[in-house]
Formats: sequence, structure tokens, C-alpha cells
Amino acid sequence: MENNLQYSIIYADIRPEIKERLSLGVLTIEQNKVKVYYSQKKLGIVKLLYTPKEYKAISSIVRKELRELASVETLKYLTRYSNNLISFSPIQSIDKSQANINGEWLYRNYVYSAATA
Repeated sequence: MENNLQYSIIYADIRPEIKERLSLGVLTIEQNKVKVYYSQKKLGIVKLLYTPKEYKAISSIVRKELRELASVETLKYLTRYSNNLISFSPIQSIDKSQANINGEWLYRNYVYSAATA
């Protein structure tokens, strides 16, 4: 398991009834340590789409609360239950020895790359 990197993509649920969502960031788990990579630019877009109260909740979750996850089990719980503001993809696992993949690579490829914006 030392070479495994687990990750989950963080989404803002724009219109849950049609499953429209915006990828905000990625959570990585490596050796039971959680790292959060998120797009400040996409959070700015979320601010335009939600009420101030909803934006504050989403922003707080992404910027602060996810960094304080107590365990991988808590993240697994979050991937199953969302509040129609924010959701998470199921946790995926990558064998890092097979590719040059890390959290920053996942962020650039799944969330935001300045080169393609």
C-alpha cells in the first residue's frame, strides 16, 4: 500500500436534479495523510452561482474542514452522503509506481490547469 495514492474529486453541485456539477478540487490520501488541492478561480465562480450563505458553507468545507478530516472513513462517509451543495467522487486508488502521478498531477488533469484556461 506504500505506493498507492487514493483520491476523490470535490464537486460543487450546481443543479443536483440533473447532476450538473463543477469540479472544485481534489483530495488525496497517502499514508493516511489527507491533502486538499482546490481552485480559487472556480470558488470565485461558485460565489456567483450560490447565495452568500451557501457559498460560505461550500468555501468553508473546501478551504478548512476537509483539511481537518479525522480519518479516511470520514471521507468515505462524505462520498456517500452530500448535502446538495458539495459532493465527492468515490475514492479511487492509483499505484504510483506505475506512473508519475501525484496530487498536483491529479489537480491539473481533473480540476484546473492554467495552460488550458
